[in-house]
Amino acid sequence: MRRTVFNEEHEAFRQTLRDFIEKEVVPVHHEWEEDGHPPRDFYRRLGELGILGIEVPQEYGGAGEGFTYQAVVMEETARAGVTFGSYSVHANLILPYLLAYATDEQKRRWLPGFVSGDLMTAIAMTEPGTGSDLANIQTRATLSADGTHYVLNGAKTFITGGALADLVLVVARTAPFDPADRRAGLSILCVESASEGFSVGRKLTKIGMKTSDTAELSFVDVEVPVEDLLGQEGQGFSYLSHNLAQERLAIALGQAAAAEAALRFATAYVKDRTVFGKPVAAFQNTKFQLAECATEVQAVRLFADRVLELHAAGELTVADAAKAKLFCTEAAGRVIDKCLQLHGGYGYVTEYPIARLYADTRVTRIYGGTSEVMKTIIAKDLGL
Repeated sequence: MRRTVFNEEHEAFRQTLRDFIEKEVVPVHHEWEEDGHPPRDFYRRLGELGILGIEVPQEYGGAGEGFTYQAVVMEETARAGVTFGSYSVHANLILPYLLAYATDEQKRRWLPGFVSGDLMTAIAMTEPGTGSDLANIQTRATLSADGTHYVLNGAKTFITGGALADLVLVVARTAPFDPADRRAGLSILCVESASEGFSVGRKLTKIGMKTSDTAELSFVDVEVPVEDLLGQEGQGFSYLSHNLAQERLAIALGQAAAAEAALRFATAYVKDRTVFGKPVAAFQNTKFQLAECATEVQAVRLFADRVLELHAAGELTVADAAKAKLFCTEAAGRVIDKCLQLHGGYGYVTEYPIARLYADTRVTRIYGGTSEVMKTIIAKDLGL
């Protein structure tokens, strides 16, 4: 079906990005997987190409364009079977917080480096004992007696981009825990990784997302200037909720692209692979499996494009974003599994992109809110 979500400018950007990925990413991607992240200068290269600053206002060095361009990035990386490390967290998750809640002074201080790739960012919410229960965060930030800085103490885990980040948005408790209002008293502090007392702990080894570094962070009496508080003190939980719809939309779009890529990889493979004297594509089971996949991919694509249009129009609801994430991630899991099966033993070998897709897609039903959390949101929207 003909898509209407992109215009000529989007397609020109797509071609530039596709050429860049083919020449500069695909040949070295396996090295990034072995190292656990791209080289630091790769993010500066993304900055040179304008990819990090797509949505940043022009006054801070960005292009001032809309989120739809980010969808192109997701589609082209999935098409090539590669990832850009922690790029998505930096560009799709952190930026909305800075644009919505940073002061003009903070924007002038941080956004130019954000755009160039000289200042990479991460967000630290999850703790070893909290998981999805953000209201139970234990990391604490106490205001100094003279009111000039916070003293930050605590630990975070599963922090994407945490090992290479220069600035980390840390969610901490700045007021005593109130059982009557568990969400109160949380704030977001922007912490420089060079701060004394800030340390990167264990780098977590994952089954997928190999080019995206995931680390444990700890804070021991880290002094954070009050000028680096994001927004208002005590409003952290509401700020976190503000960007959830776009975060879940980004995951949905990424998985729609992953499902399409899996179908393309499998279709090409079964045409080329010969078994019992004929192509795997000649068997009825292969045709039926791919027919099912193609139909599900089309449904996913239509859903993803529609929620992208709603987001561009400012009409995407929390419930619709949850539906998109639930449907697209679950469907992508089914499609990619079938496509891997059609590869036979080679589907389990990591040099084949289908294997990387299979490992990478599993976490999308967990982060950004588990599938079970999405179902809870949707049920609540139904009045249940």
